[in-house]
Amino acid sequence: MTTFEIVKILCKERKISINDLEESLGYSKNTLYRLKTQTPGSDKLEAIADYFDVSTDYLLARTEFKRCDNLKVKNESYADKRLHEIINELDEVDKELLIASIENTLLLAKQLAKKM
Repeated sequence: MTTFEIVKILCKERKISINDLEESLGYSKNTLYRLKTQTPGSDKLEAIADYFDVSTDYLLARTEFKRCDNLKVKNESYADKRLHEIINELDEVDKELLIASIENTLLLAKQLAKKM
């Protein structure tokens, strides 16, 4: 899917025309139609992304998720839930070993960060 096709879908969702979007962004007529064959400059891409509150990767069809932060929140909440499930399944000895392992990993990470 091209950037133009994605922008066209976003316009349809907002119930605006491509021309309305061009006007809102201060672009000359037919500027966005060039997206059919050209990749927009970063300034135009960012302006369109900001207008629709989507990521530039979404506009470039690099991801199916409109916002990367939505994906992050979903993944973090799933990971947090799964981590608690795993910890609750452990016996006390295994919990202490896991905690010690995490503490050692954090200590090592701090030491490596200081060397950089």
